[in-house]
Amino acid sequence: MTEQNPTIQSRNKRYATPGQIHGILRHQIGLLGEQPELAHQLPPIMLWGPPGVGKSAIVRDVCEKAGVDFIDIRLSQREPVDLRGLPVPKEESVDWLISGEWPRDPDSRGIILFDEITAADRSLQVAAYELILDRRLGNLYNLPDGWLVVAAGNRAEDRAVAQTFSSALANRFCHLDVEADLDSWCQWAAANQLHPDVIGFVRFRPECFFNMNGKVEQGWPSPRSWTRVSSTLEHAGEGLDEDTLCLMIQGLVGAAAATEFLAFRRWSKELPDVPAMLRGECPISIPERADQRFAFCSSLAHHLWKGPENRQQQRLDRFFKISQELTSDFATLALLDATAAQGDSLQEQKAMDVFCHPAFEAWSKSHGKVFNQHMEKVA
Repeated sequence: MTEQNPTIQSRNKRYATPGQIHGILRHQIGLLGEQPELAHQLPPIMLWGPPGVGKSAIVRDVCEKAGVDFIDIRLSQREPVDLRGLPVPKEESVDWLISGEWPRDPDSRGIILFDEITAADRSLQVAAYELILDRRLGNLYNLPDGWLVVAAGNRAEDRAVAQTFSSALANRFCHLDVEADLDSWCQWAAANQLHPDVIGFVRFRPECFFNMNGKVEQGWPSPRSWTRVSSTLEHAGEGLDEDTLCLMIQGLVGAAAATEFLAFRRWSKELPDVPAMLRGECPISIPERADQRFAFCSSLAHHLWKGPENRQQQRLDRFFKISQELTSDFATLALLDATAAQGDSLQEQKAMDVFCHPAFEAWSKSHGKVFNQHMEKVA
């Protein structure tokens, strides 16, 4: 058999979006909940990807949504004795004191994440082998069957500290390569009420969503750093003047992305009063500029669920009236953000309120074709 061209192998490699990783982990933890006897058959999961794409955040979010425990082990910050335990002399033998962080309840459920595993030296990787691969530490400790083992790390090409795996360790994992995915992140960001300026900007300038081409020794744009920009904007209040706020944003995403984002923010401030428009207190006015439309749609979805509960129906009515004035691509973005659920029951109810609204049928006739094309694209 002839050896396959490395270029063809690279082309055939498939990358997982954060949404797909979320679904895989939910499936595995659900299986362990229903059939704990599968614990030794399900392979541990290894997540590969560059810094900032949210590998550990995905695992933590899955645990929160599933209502199970989460233990984060940063191997690069540990010593082998932290994993194996501490030897204690006892008469003519030695006992081992096992770390108290390992779960003891046989009925407990959760995920143990061995984060930054590729940044750990070989002695630490070897110390973790037994727990990762065999779910035990000698005859001293056995991991309860309801726990899924996950590891995460960076690749050599990610310009991060990355040790190679031994073939024995690599062959036991189910390896998943994670890439930054704009659509998945925007859906998550909308569901978690991140600042609409951030969501609107990365949609308008997807090149600035994730970019490791510049100096990565300082701030650079990634899903993690844009999440922190959103938090900075939300909590700036009166405590930070505009120049200081600009410095912080530059420190998070770098000078180039910050310059573009701040220019986008200046234009977005000239938007119509979206909350007032949703309350019916001002006429519907759709911005002409593309960047302002991205900001407008993010703001529309963001403010739809803000305000008094007894005025929610009015805001929904206005949302659909405004959507009918939008082109189908922007109307689809607004609807996707407004219905982003991410496994949260309250958000899922909000999505149902939108899809069951009497005006949704008319919306579908106007924009359904583009909406369906988008859903096929991300499926």
